[in-house]
Amino acid sequence: MIVKKSPQEIERMAAAGAVLVKTMNLLAGKIRPGVTTRELDSAAEKFIRSQGAEPAFKGYRGFPGSICASPNSMIVHGIPGPYRLGRGDILSVDIGVVLDGWVADAARTFPVGPVSPIARKLLTVTEESLYRGAEECRAGNRLGDVSHAIQAHVEAAGLSIVRSLVGHGIGRSMHEDPQIPNYGNPGTGVVLEQGMVLAVEPMVTAGRHAVRIAEDHWSIYSQDGSLAAHFEFTIAVTAEGPRILTPWHEARGGRAAA
Repeated sequence: MIVKKSPQEIERMAAAGAVLVKTMNLLAGKIRPGVTTRELDSAAEKFIRSQGAEPAFKGYRGFPGSICASPNSMIVHGIPGPYRLGRGDILSVDIGVVLDGWVADAARTFPVGPVSPIARKLLTVTEESLYRGAEECRAGNRLGDVSHAIQAHVEAAGLSIVRSLVGHGIGRSMHEDPQIPNYGNPGTGVVLEQGMVLAVEPMVTAGRHAVRIAEDHWSIYSQDGSLAAHFEFTIAVTAEGPRILTPWHEARGGRAAA
């Protein structure tokens, strides 16, 4: 069942999103060679709690971290720990924030110092695909329009969409209906309606789309060891069009169109 949100409830989710963006920007300033993912996790948790919010991931189904920190070929769900960032790494950071009972969820992949040309391309194309998908989050469109926009942009660049992992609805719970694949056919799937709030999150590899799950039962890697990137927004479908509730760039005004 898809739970639609009122304009007032969307504002409350936007407030959670604002805390999330401040947290992500804080971490962006700390990501450099020599820093451990545990240090990033500690900084994120401290800041989130200082804002009167809670880290949504901590304790979720037993997850031990406040963020997910996934380097290089790890796609998602990396448990923060002793891994020390190195020059040329890429790091996907996924953050969830709960504020006054409402959840926001977003992810970015960062370069650690100068990175290889393929890594730079991977980051650029994956972020662009997120904006392509966000632009389709309009009342009257279908879910397949969002999925197809992401897939088409990624595959045109010679990269691969991870097919076994999906985005999701979001609200009072971190994971709500509907599931949002990052591939599909336009004009298919659920009709988008005003009040829906979606966590759209392309996950892309520089190689093939198959994945493997690590022994910790959380971390998910590209099966072929190729680099992976993950970008995510929480997006509301509004009367004025898509509204990004976790915007990185203030110049975009929280709207999907560049």
